[in-house]
Amino acid sequence: MKKLALFASGNGTNVQRIADYFSDNENIRIQLIVCNNAQAYVLERAKKLGIASCLIDKKEIFYHTDTVLQVLQKHQIDFIVLAGFLWLIPTSIIEAYPNKIINIHPALLPKYGGKGMYGMHVHRAVVANKESESGITIHYVNPCYDEGEIIFQAKCAVTSDDTAESVAQKVHGLEYEHFPKVLEKEIGN
Repeated sequence: MKKLALFASGNGTNVQRIADYFSDNENIRIQLIVCNNAQAYVLERAKKLGIASCLIDKKEIFYHTDTVLQVLQKHQIDFIVLAGFLWLIPTSIIEAYPNKIINIHPALLPKYGGKGMYGMHVHRAVVANKESESGITIHYVNPCYDEGEIIFQAKCAVTSDDTAESVAQKVHGLEYEHFPKVLEKEIGN
């Protein structure tokens, strides 16, 4: 059985979708939710789902100690999934999990990636630049924001009538449809 840690910073809608998708899977189990925001609703989702959670601090823990790596090892984590997690992953964790950390980005990388490009910031930029399409990119994590090897992309049309909010809805639909399936394929290999 492969054990996953899901890293999230906010509401946790992708965490919920992934947990629901794998709830009856005998080969993949959500073992831990790691969060960097004490106010994030994803922590409440973890309680409701009966999944252990870990709240981390940026200054004291994440970048300056191996505490998170030790927690991952204690829970025997095989893969890490970034589901709306906004911090750059430390090199020590990337080295401990080579090609076993997967992220989803709400744009067609390499466009609209990098530090500060997340959520509505991405969708506003897509609309402002009059792009004809947007979508999702699922990729492996490396030491740079949104530069890891691309695993999968899915596209949606963007019209002149679209707003950042309507693009966000289209992209969320792609996330919910594809992310769990791609994870299952990648993790099951």
